[in-house]
Amino acid sequence: MADVRSFDDRDGWIWIDGKLVPWREANVHVLTHAMHYASSVFEGQRAYGGVIFKLSEHSARLRKSAEILGFELPWTVEEIDAACNEVVKANGFTDAYVRPVAWRGSEQMGVSPKGTKPHLAIAAWEWGKYFAPEIAAKGLRLDIAPWRRPAPFTAPVHSKAAGLYMIATLSKKHADERGYDDALMFDWRGQVAEATGANAFFIKEGQLITPTPDCFLNGITRQTVMDLARRRGVEVIERAIWPEELESFEQMFITGSAAEVTFIQSAGPWNFEIGDLSRQLAKDYDDLVNRRLNY
Repeated sequence: MADVRSFDDRDGWIWIDGKLVPWREANVHVLTHAMHYASSVFEGQRAYGGVIFKLSEHSARLRKSAEILGFELPWTVEEIDAACNEVVKANGFTDAYVRPVAWRGSEQMGVSPKGTKPHLAIAAWEWGKYFAPEIAAKGLRLDIAPWRRPAPFTAPVHSKAAGLYMIATLSKKHADERGYDDALMFDWRGQVAEATGANAFFIKEGQLITPTPDCFLNGITRQTVMDLARRRGVEVIERAIWPEELESFEQMFITGSAAEVTFIQSAGPWNFEIGDLSRQLAKDYDDLVNRRLNY
């Protein structure tokens, strides 16, 4: 059963700036720079059987995301890895979602971040499938988002920055209110980009086709699934995709650390089947993260 308690009303341990603190005491001041000016970056990763999948890649991306936003984390990749593992162990988890988040502190208030110090917290909790299994099994229904991914010259699009998720939140809320499971986002040019928190893939005539990640994250799960497809001899194509092409695609799925590999039955007016290749790649990913497949 899913834990329905508020995230501030739980027991356990959260790592903050080098030490474990009781969950309910893991607080920051209301005048923290990140709260007012979105100077925050984060990661999302899953532990399977006590092992966090591709942990070092996530830790490296966290440091890179902070660097793109103009602040440097004083913790190395190895130190962040160790802290993530410590959190999972301290909370007694084997299968869990792990959330590192880094931000600028409360030393300075104003647009300028000068003088602010970087902080890092890591939490973990037991979290099942991102989408309800009964919904995911038949494929999600995607709305077309009213917001678009910004151009790389208008936002730090290659950072996993909290501020970039504002339009994703608005798009997901819009989809929920209209009875959809999620939303497909286009970019500033009108090309297909991604879902609100996951990368998009399409299948046509045995080829795996995915948008070029020039204005959104080149996800770690995305890269993993592309590698799995190539191992099976599937041709993987990264290119611009225009909405009118969706009519010709046979299958669609989305990928992410939280979403894993999730089938799509429709996106706006376009419908897709859940075919053999989508099912195979979903199984390959599940086998890989649960260490039933050598990689």
